[in-house]
Amino acid sequence: MDALSSAQNKLLPEMSVLLKKRYQILQTINQEQPIGRRTLSEFSGMTERDIRKETDLLREQQLIEMKSAGMVITRQGEEVLDSLKSFMQKLTGIADLADKLKKQLKISDVIVVPLDSDTAVTVKNQIGKEAARLLEMNFTGETKVAVTGGSTMAAIAKELKGEKAYPSLQFIAARGGLGEDVLHQANTIASAFAEKTGGSFKTLYLPDHLSEEAYAMMMKEPLIKEMMDLYEQTDLVVHGIGNAEELALRRQSTAEEVQMITEGGAVSEAFGYYFDAEGNVVYRIRSAGIQLEQVQKAPNIIAVAGGHSKAKAILSYFKNAPERTVLVTDEGAATEVLKLIENIGGN
Repeated sequence: MDALSSAQNKLLPEMSVLLKKRYQILQTINQEQPIGRRTLSEFSGMTERDIRKETDLLREQQLIEMKSAGMVITRQGEEVLDSLKSFMQKLTGIADLADKLKKQLKISDVIVVPLDSDTAVTVKNQIGKEAARLLEMNFTGETKVAVTGGSTMAAIAKELKGEKAYPSLQFIAARGGLGEDVLHQANTIASAFAEKTGGSFKTLYLPDHLSEEAYAMMMKEPLIKEMMDLYEQTDLVVHGIGNAEELALRRQSTAEEVQMITEGGAVSEAFGYYFDAEGNVVYRIRSAGIQLEQVQKAPNIIAVAGGHSKAKAILSYFKNAPERTVLVTDEGAATEVLKLIENIGGN
């Protein structure tokens, strides 16, 4: 927090509390519009009475409109959000938090959004929005973008603006199917990215988890060889970070595999690799998707993960993540990661 914000906070602490509250309400309306008061109350954790009072004020200031389908933000409201973004990051300490995490993880940059996606459902969408803006900055020339699956990745697809066509973009599914909700699979997300941007996409219609015999056979197929060549040419990788046990269950891993993952002390998962708390690979599935060495060669990398429950996984993965990686996360995860680092340093 800068000197002015700190002095202001000491002189009028109630102003900071009120500003944070109204900013959060306006941000949630912007993210979830149209939205009713009851739903907004549930999302924000505030009472309906409090929500009614604050939204009436926002309406009087012409920052939101009341419509039959729910509340929506006005152009003026959007401008207020944009204008206050940097100030709110300083006021809440988010900017300092991001800077500390960037230095501790030794990576290119960290972007932190307020609150915790484990407890506030709209935060994941905000992570998606920040990652989408970051991704759009890389839409230049003939760019090949490899994307993984997951709900946070789906949030990025939702938040891409789609206001301009980029026909030279190519989105490549970095993984096969996990047997999960099809909307969260890499193939679907690559397709959604292409649809929003006017680019093309390449899919990998294979199970993410292959037997040794199937893997050896599939790697000889021309279509798989083509995908592996595309991974070598990738300009940008956008990926999530998973909790090891959760991903093992989603993959319907065998009892033997789960035992190896558990006994190996696996904490995180990315690209089919399971890492322990020190960042060592303890298990690797046979997958026709992008390989870790290909990720590490990519010129640009964006990692997305949020929620305090992902803290151990984030810290584990970033033990060996390329320095040019940018992490987009939330306050809950960032705070918990720094606590873990402090605890490790104190032991």
